Amino acid sequence: MIIALNNKSNLNKEEFDSYQEEFSKLSTEHPMIMCPTHLNIANFSLKNCSLGAQNVSKNDKGAHTGEVSATDLASYNVKYCIVGHSERRQELGETDEEINQKLKKLFQAGITPILCCGETREEREQNKVVDVITNEITKDTEGLTNEEKATLIVAYEPIWSIGTGLIPTNDEIEEVLQLIKSLLPESKILYGGSANEKNIEELKKCPTIDGYLLGGLSLKPNTLKEFIEKL
Repeated sequence: MIIALNNKSNLNKEEFDSYQEEFSKLSTEHPMIMCPTHLNIANFSLKNCSLGAQNVSKNDKGAHTGEVSATDLASYNVKYCIVGHSERRQELGETDEEINQKLKKLFQAGITPILCCGETREEREQNKVVDVITNEITKDTEGLTNEEKATLIVAYEPIWSIGTGLIPTNDEIEEVLQLIKSLLPESKILYGGSANEKNIEELKKCPTIDGYLLGGLSLKPNTLKEFIEKL
């Protein structure tokens, strides 16, 4: 099982140093990916997980103020990068075209993308889940080679579940994961959306889940340890 950890916009330098000290005590056979803020990437020193980023520029190096290119991330030994997180799609208006450009830049730099997709509560209630997921994945992966699609990691995160404590039923999760598998049969699929130490026993019953993308839980090493032990 892959355990991807998204710190989001949390942990200043001092907090991240203390956090790493606690996190370094974790031990698991499951591969872990830590995605700190861009500022904390340079301070990353953990040996028990790989380094990831939370975003990347759709552009190469150049006159793009405030942007961080894929080649810059690669120079810091970043191996993975989250792309298309719902918070960026909703808060910053990130489009599928931009996400597609970012995926291509990451592959060119030798970084494995973690592509997020998911539906809102309104879209689910209107029975648009299949259309939403199919549309996002089709547009986001347009022009990628078969090899790139096979390498791509997909994170299904029902938007209405993120940080709310609300969890889809296993049947609802499996339905979407099977849809993703039909579109990207060789990709690993993570589940994201309020997964924690209290519901992991139930989520473990979903046979198509290849791992988890964890947000709030990533900030609590002791609770994360409990999650990993149950996993």
